[in-house]
Amino acid sequence: MASDTAAGASKTAPAAPRSRKSVTGTRTTVAALFLLPALVLLGALVVYPIGYSVIRSFYDQSGDGFAGLDNYRALFTDDGIRTALKNNVVWVVFAPTVATALGLVFAVLTERVRWGTAFKLVVFMPMAISMLAAGIIFRLVYDQDPDKGVANAVWVGVHDTFAQSSAFPKAHPGRESPLEPAGGGAFVTKGTVSAGDTVTLPLVGVAPDVMPDDAKPAAPPEPEADRITGTTWQDFTRGKGVGTLNGVDASELGYAGMRIEAVKDGEVVETATAGADGTFSFSAKADGAQLRLPGSNFKEPYNGLDWLGPSLVTPAVIGSYVWMWAGFAMVLIAAGLAGMPRELLEAARVDGANEWQVFRRITVPLLAPVLAVVTVTLMINVLKVFDLVFIIAPGSSQDDANVLALELYRKGFAADQPGIASAIAVFLLLLVIPVMWFNVRRLRREVRR
Repeated sequence: MASDTAAGASKTAPAAPRSRKSVTGTRTTVAALFLLPALVLLGALVVYPIGYSVIRSFYDQSGDGFAGLDNYRALFTDDGIRTALKNNVVWVVFAPTVATALGLVFAVLTERVRWGTAFKLVVFMPMAISMLAAGIIFRLVYDQDPDKGVANAVWVGVHDTFAQSSAFPKAHPGRESPLEPAGGGAFVTKGTVSAGDTVTLPLVGVAPDVMPDDAKPAAPPEPEADRITGTTWQDFTRGKGVGTLNGVDASELGYAGMRIEAVKDGEVVETATAGADGTFSFSAKADGAQLRLPGSNFKEPYNGLDWLGPSLVTPAVIGSYVWMWAGFAMVLIAAGLAGMPRELLEAARVDGANEWQVFRRITVPLLAPVLAVVTVTLMINVLKVFDLVFIIAPGSSQDDANVLALELYRKGFAADQPGIASAIAVFLLLLVIPVMWFNVRRLRREVRR
């Protein structure tokens, strides 16, 4: 019976699976053949350059002499590289943070409006522009001339709304003028005035085509018994030998809006403003005073900020980067919002939470994985930023805006120091690896969930 049972077991045991082979050979061979082109490209474009850069970083400028750690020591002793390293820290801290914050705000605010899709399209549109084109655009945006640069045009417009610029920045007394310099850009009459006097305050130096639009032909002062009257005007008539020196001529324009002060014993006792024809008057209170044209009449017009100067160039370039990448952050965060369970948000609102509490305590914590992806991706991106800094920052302030990627280019090509350039490249790789490792580890943790 035992032999029968064994025989039955041997009959019912399944046959071992036969190994299948493809037409071209084993599965391992086929996989290797398909991977070979990718491995060759990866080795030629990534592995070999990295290995060569590491080796080259230990050699001197010529590439023949072994320099040891001298090139790496230069990373912390060279002023240009230290400035670049400091700016890279600023970039890594502020650029990803601001871009992610703006992306979060845009994604949340546009979620409930009908035109949210159109707004997202407009915000994301800069991503379609290359870094080169964006650099050229913002080089014009940050132009110092308010007539060319949009940033200064807006800034000057806001400034002039609250502090009007002078219309006569170049005005000054001419020959045989009754005025003399008084310090601080002001001009004062050489003598005092008395009630019943007429005073002429001629000035030159303002081109006729830049005179105020409301300026009218100057009128000679009319005497008044109990007042001091006068005229301030542009004492210039086109044509050689035409016009009367220190005299009002028919074609000459009054200094409309010019401010005049009556000064007695160092104190201003009365002020007046010239009319459209340049005429003004003082009461008897100004008797015995000198008339002064204060320096505020002649201050240079406000031309805005020097956006590309040494102190503002790095924030300005970061602003252009945020303009480009805030749309990228917004799209990824909006995708995360679309997958968020709405029941939690509605439950919080039913329990009495306001919108700020819902945003801070529910929306942001649920979006934490997406925010981490966006922030880490932007951090990796800004560590190698080059194009914007190279194009936007002018030569006079490029040293102040320097970053590691730009310094690598300058050391390798402009300064012909390939050893130091290779050391910078290796240093950049070492900075990127921890961020990438953190990102990969976080993604694996998300997959396991």
